[in-house]
Amino acid sequence: MKKTLAMRDALLGNVWEQMSSDENIFFVTADFGSPVLDKIRSDFPNRFVNVGIAEQNLINISSGLSLEGYKVFAYAIAPFITMRCFEQLRVNLALMHKVRTINVNLIGVGAGYSYVVSGPTHQCYEDIGLIRNLPNFELYSPSDQHSASALVDLCLETGGPKYLRLDAQPLAPLRNKLAKSTLRDGFEILRNGCDGLLIATGYMTHTAIEVAKQVSPKLDLCVIDIFNLSSFNRNKLSAIMKNFPNIFSLEEGFVERGGVDAIISALIRKQNINCYHEPIGVEPDYRFELGSRDELHALVGIDRQTIIQKVERMCNAFKAAS
Repeated sequence: MKKTLAMRDALLGNVWEQMSSDENIFFVTADFGSPVLDKIRSDFPNRFVNVGIAEQNLINISSGLSLEGYKVFAYAIAPFITMRCFEQLRVNLALMHKVRTINVNLIGVGAGYSYVVSGPTHQCYEDIGLIRNLPNFELYSPSDQHSASALVDLCLETGGPKYLRLDAQPLAPLRNKLAKSTLRDGFEILRNGCDGLLIATGYMTHTAIEVAKQVSPKLDLCVIDIFNLSSFNRNKLSAIMKNFPNIFSLEEGFVERGGVDAIISALIRKQNINCYHEPIGVEPDYRFELGSRDELHALVGIDRQTIIQKVERMCNAFKAAS
């Protein structure tokens, strides 16, 4: 059995393999802290730059390298690579790609509450909404080591700026591998069901699986992991959604701020899907309590038990009315 890896290590391992055979891949970082990152630096010193704690310059250098023909991976902590340098993302990547074809892939580690003991400065609840506001950006949100690693191949195949939001903690694998057709779809059905649909991303996909297992045995829930939040197969996903009267979107980020809930709401509206949609996420506010991830989730209402209560209430109400 393969070792459970943090998304970062699985993704960087694939980047290292690709750099071994492709001399046009360049790696730029504003952070250390990974043996795989040290291996990339050691084995490819001429295609590795550490800019220090200077995320704005990280984007400037990455965009320049891309304009010279390199496929660039840029690595930093998630809130810093999205918020500290937002204007650089807008001008040097989103705007630039309208004029010149570039390939810059931002790796943000620490999505959601990954850095549980570091507080709101290092936690990241806003990144999905921020990146979705930038035209020409692709947004990837894997849920395990296999989806994270597979997205490297997609990054190298397609041009344009991209943001990969990774969990900082090792998470149990949710699949053995990600098929190429599934990678193209941008989502995967992890559990079939008929009474309700849970659409989740990142860490919350793990919560969705547990909710589906622990909910009342009278309810059979379908779970979808959506890992491409920009160019997923909308027709295929909407066709699935039309089979469910109750749909729940789950995200470890702020609700009603342009995140996964906005993606699903827009799809429901544009495809004329007749259903009830319950967005589940973090109410927009900052908390300073420290604790385990389960404890922090309970404080903001995205823990398993709270979600189970919401799902059972809505699905049972529909059953009683039909």
